[in-house]
Amino acid sequence: MFNEFDYKRVPVTDDVSLNVAVAGTGTPIVLLHGFPQTHLMWRHVAADLASDHTVICPDLRGYGDSDKPADDYSKRTMAADIVSLARALGHDHFALAGHDRGALVAFRVGLDHPDTITHLACLDVLPTLDMWDAMHGVTAAVGFHLYLMAQPQGLPEQLIAGAPDAFFGHFLDLWTNDPSAIPADVRTAYLDASRNAIPSIVADYRASAGIDIEHDQADRDAGNRLQMPVTVLQQDWGAALGYDAVALWSAWAADLDHATVPYGHFMAEEAPAEVAKALRTLLTRGVQHKS
Repeated sequence: MFNEFDYKRVPVTDDVSLNVAVAGTGTPIVLLHGFPQTHLMWRHVAADLASDHTVICPDLRGYGDSDKPADDYSKRTMAADIVSLARALGHDHFALAGHDRGALVAFRVGLDHPDTITHLACLDVLPTLDMWDAMHGVTAAVGFHLYLMAQPQGLPEQLIAGAPDAFFGHFLDLWTNDPSAIPADVRTAYLDASRNAIPSIVADYRASAGIDIEHDQADRDAGNRLQMPVTVLQQDWGAALGYDAVALWSAWAADLDHATVPYGHFMAEEAPAEVAKALRTLLTRGVQHKS
């Protein structure tokens, strides 16, 4: 748990409540975690930002201590959860930052609720449609989990349940440049949370091989773009997989600040001061709304 943060369970639909940590005062920013993590990944950045912002850190539906319905893990549904959460906490407009899976949810919030999001940050991810286009040949082996969890219900869940700590721990080890950034107690918390959420985590990923692609394609066909200031921080995956990250993101965001960073995937834990600085810089750009 975060020190000096209040914890709440907030209903976001009739049958789903999210676990959320809240602290600070000032303009609100919501921080969404990635895989295989929980809201704990933001512990350093959240403490920094809470000195002059209201910071809201939920566990996404299907993760951590939030509810885990059997289905409906489209990013559109998960995005609606976040808007409902913020409104329940008294914020009709807010900034939003997401990492990994949380960045995909944040991206969908930005497209579906453009008048709600003042600023948007996405950490180390491509939009779903572009992600699948970028995966090809033997280099796609780095994303084997995407293909595994895209399979029909049953097999992925069974295989992962056979060795959950090995599966989830693999990503915590492989994607970390600085292992000390995820201490033993936090690693244990991530593994425990993931082990207890295998069906819902797989359902989240499966949605990104189906309904999420449909939603992204519909927006692309309609020419919809992110209207708020956008910051993207990414490792240099483009060099490895052969794509131009700036070009891909520029197609979605007119007001884009894209940076290739030297940190590992879990950058909010490896370089929290730098990530917090990037978010603070984002929040100074073209303010559109006030809470």
